[in-house]
Amino acid sequence: MPLPLATATTGSATVGTSQDGSVPRHVAIIMDGNGRWAASRGLPRVAGHRAGAEAVTRCLKAARAQGLEYLTLYAFSSENWRRGPDEVADLKGLLRFYLRHKVAELHGQQVRILFVGEVHRFGPDLCDELARAERLTAHNTGMTLLLALSYGGRSEIVQAAKALARAAQRGEIDPDSIDEDVVSQHLLTAGIPDPDVIVRTSGEHRLSNFLLWQSAYAELVFLDQLWPDFNETSFMQILEIYARRDRRFGARPA
Repeated sequence: MPLPLATATTGSATVGTSQDGSVPRHVAIIMDGNGRWAASRGLPRVAGHRAGAEAVTRCLKAARAQGLEYLTLYAFSSENWRRGPDEVADLKGLLRFYLRHKVAELHGQQVRILFVGEVHRFGPDLCDELARAERLTAHNTGMTLLLALSYGGRSEIVQAAKALARAAQRGEIDPDSIDEDVVSQHLLTAGIPDPDVIVRTSGEHRLSNFLLWQSAYAELVFLDQLWPDFNETSFMQILEIYARRDRRFGARPA
């Protein structure tokens, strides 16, 4: 059952409730701009990632305040492994820090945490901590936070296709019965509603291999703001933009 969303006001605009369809159930964010934020201040890239992690905390607070049901954050793409070893090590260290120091707090707030992506690439120690976070929060009934780690949309679709092909080869599924719902059930986000809106910060206008299947009918919002500067006002701006969109899903206007 959808959670009720509180009415909120920013400036002269008022954000509605989930019942009238003006507030999304699921927001997904491509958190971009940490490196440019650091460079503009003459700081190392890791400082941008640390500031970006603080922006995540602000985003979560705003999302919970509005009663959002699902929030997905693109935290580490499959392409990020191509970055320098020092930066990758910094990102992994930051992930480990937040797993050890923030998960208990989120658990206390009834947030359910899920990870999607090829998380095995982070190694057994980090994988164990990821699994512990999922187990600890599995029965929480508040907002669901999905963190996309070592995630790539094309790879996800390929893996789903392989799984369906193997099932058909074993005679477990009739190829003619495969439809969009069946494919969705074999994605990493199975059981999670598709995002209503996908946001990218930093002024870039690309999906960058993020939720390619799931974004088919998502509203796209692009913000010029660099991710470390993201705050509650930014989140309310997203909700206001979404509330003004006319979502017809291919149907003609009434």
